Amino acid sequence: MEAKLKSLDKRSLRNAKGLINTILGQTIENPDNPESMNFFQADTYRFYFLMSFMNEFFKESDISQEYAISLVPQKYASRIKRLQILKQAVHLGYIIESKSNIDKRRRIYIPSERLIDDFLKYADHMTDTNIRKAS
Repeated sequence: MEAKLKSLDKRSLRNAKGLINTILGQTIENPDNPESMNFFQADTYRFYFLMSFMNEFFKESDISQEYAISLVPQKYASRIKRLQILKQAVHLGYIIESKSNIDKRRRIYIPSERLIDDFLKYADHMTDTNIRKAS
């Protein structure tokens, strides 16, 4: 095993270790993580959903229920699980559900102010951490 490690490119190995430490330090090992980030970092589906959902929000997309649950490939979760996570995020106040002005049956979703704030702080901290490590 040690011989295999020695044969790896030192720069790539340093980058891999840095990536691991950054991700673990920002997720499960971060005691300062807000509850919203803990919720979305609990499993792969939730994290992927958060990134996709926030990306669509920042692009100013209209996020309907069907669109929200289609943001993550089906291989990560069943349709029922995807809908349950969306509803749970709404129940916890991380995502706001409203009715469309055009079609009252259609539900539209946006992140709550708290989630936006938590996410932006998370992004700033991740960026600051990477800049410090690169210096």
